[in-house]
Amino acid sequence: MTSTRAPERTTVSWSPLVAASLGAFMLLVDVTIVMVALPDITGDLHMSFTGTQWLLDGYALALAALLLAAGSFADHVGRRKVYLGALAVFALASLACGLAPSGGVLLAARVAQGVAAAAMMATTLALISATYHGRQRGIAFGVWGGVNGAAAAVAPVLGGLLTEHLHWRAIFLVNLPISLAAAWLTLRGVEESRLPGGARLDRAGMATFTVAAGALTYGLIEAGGHGWTAARTLVPLVTAAVAFAAFVVAETRGDHPMLDLRLFAGRSFSGIMAGAGLLMPAAFACLAFTSLWLQQDLRLGPVMAGLALSPMAATSLVTSVAASRLLPGLSPRTALGGGLLLIGAGAYLQGLLDAQSTWTALAPGLVVTGIGVGLAIPSLSSAAMTYAPPQRAGMAAGTVNTVRQLGYALGIALLGILYQDGAVPYLALNDVYRASAITGVAAGLLVLAMVGRPARTGS
Repeated sequence: MTSTRAPERTTVSWSPLVAASLGAFMLLVDVTIVMVALPDITGDLHMSFTGTQWLLDGYALALAALLLAAGSFADHVGRRKVYLGALAVFALASLACGLAPSGGVLLAARVAQGVAAAAMMATTLALISATYHGRQRGIAFGVWGGVNGAAAAVAPVLGGLLTEHLHWRAIFLVNLPISLAAAWLTLRGVEESRLPGGARLDRAGMATFTVAAGALTYGLIEAGGHGWTAARTLVPLVTAAVAFAAFVVAETRGDHPMLDLRLFAGRSFSGIMAGAGLLMPAAFACLAFTSLWLQQDLRLGPVMAGLALSPMAATSLVTSVAASRLLPGLSPRTALGGGLLLIGAGAYLQGLLDAQSTWTALAPGLVVTGIGVGLAIPSLSSAAMTYAPPQRAGMAAGTVNTVRQLGYALGIALLGILYQDGAVPYLALNDVYRASAITGVAAGLLVLAMVGRPARTGS
């Protein structure tokens, strides 16, 4: 009798997975969907080159700076509650972006989007982990990972279609129905979860890390427009150094640190984090300036610009799926190190432009970079958790995502200096890609040198 009822009891509702995946898809699309709309946005709102950088960095920086804090806060007050609140804030911030009358309002709304995105990214995996068990959990994680890859592949083309056929404001307003659908599914099918007994908030760590990341990025962006010796460059850079030192002290002496710095005592873990931080500027930060070149200098429309960038995302998605099936035993060291070397090679190929180059000149390099991204990114979280103690697995996963997003924000700031200083656009873009190539190759060699075999596969 009991055996005949077993199939009913194992029936699984997938609406929580859809709810979490919708949020993850939306927040990841918004990292890069703005790229192909940059010329239209800056033209309509009369924004400077620095303002253009902040359209990307305001979102990415808020996401990076608050990701660990958001995860700790969600563990404390409840992940479902935080996810619903983040969806509401994200929807309101998207509405503000879509209706923004000026560049200042748009930038403020982008930062608000990034704050909400940090809470969403910190809670989606935790909600899935708390909802599904056994084989269903593996399936759920696989779907969530596939959605992440699809977001990267879809973003440039979706941004181009919305910008060209509707308006650049549509790339933000499209988030409203998605947010509503995710909230409805969360209310309907997701149960509350939190750490037993709650978790103490590391307020000192939250504050000092946020100030350090924000001041560093601000200083680097200002250096591009005002030079390294200007007060508006030096003051934030010094502030960043002081705040980072205070962060180290807070995390070392605190009883419940947001980030246990002892994790970095492990050579392999530090190598994984270095690879994660350098991957984003090597592979993705350069795409913002490529989009400007495609539209402002080659006069491509937003749709064509999105399509011109799509080979990398499409190739990375295919590679990640193929590698998981054909190379299941590929070590994190090989996947990440080899992927970064391919990213560097792809960036070098993209940086061979001349005065007669068209968008097709980018395709070979984008394909090679895409293969590298498809190998490297899927291995990051699992690699970080492999080289961390089991009780710190969640912290390790959150740290690798934080480092990735912070690397992207800093990459936009640093590569923007090279692009802004170039007199001829395609030569400036070549400089950007050469820097990306050096970053990718150096990161790959660093990972291969530092990361070893895990001491124990089971713990």
